[in-house]
Amino acid sequence: MQELIRGDAFVAHWAAIPAEIFSGHRWITILTAMFMHGSWSHIVGNMVFLWAFGPQMEDTMGRWRYVVFYLLGGLVAMLAQVAANPGSTVPNLGASGAIAAVMGAFLVIYPRDEIRSVLIILIFVRITMIPAVLLIGIWFLIQLVDAGSVATVQTGGVAYLAHVGGFIFGAATGRLWRRSPGAYR
Repeated sequence: MQELIRGDAFVAHWAAIPAEIFSGHRWITILTAMFMHGSWSHIVGNMVFLWAFGPQMEDTMGRWRYVVFYLLGGLVAMLAQVAANPGSTVPNLGASGAIAAVMGAFLVIYPRDEIRSVLIILIFVRITMIPAVLLIGIWFLIQLVDAGSVATVQTGGVAYLAHVGGFIFGAATGRLWRRSPGAYR
């Protein structure tokens, strides 16, 4: 929240800047950037996704495994974004990569689950259950497509490759973090 109150100087100091990380400076920002957001809508959007997928993953992994998994997912996501454009001077911040890791793990552990979602078609609004594999799968495909379309852009925006990196980390390692693998689907 301090980034919203203190502004650009605070962001420049604590956000991860790929060129600085790549040159071996300010490594701590890979961690601190996970706890910053660019706007209220950024925070709210992340919290909706965390609320949808986080509690079940925490129950599956246990509190401390989940905390470690979440933080590692965020670190891997940020490193994926840095690796994608190591010369970028655009500050990167947000929990989206860590939450993408949670979504990747959710998808491989609970592929048949359904997620309560708001479905909006023109003027019609309906609450419905959507299969996790469909909801998360479409989200991931959008991240891949958008990552390709903005790969060389040097302006702010969404760190799609952090989403992709976090998601792949979660999908690849999610099952390893379960407390008792035989007890879950």
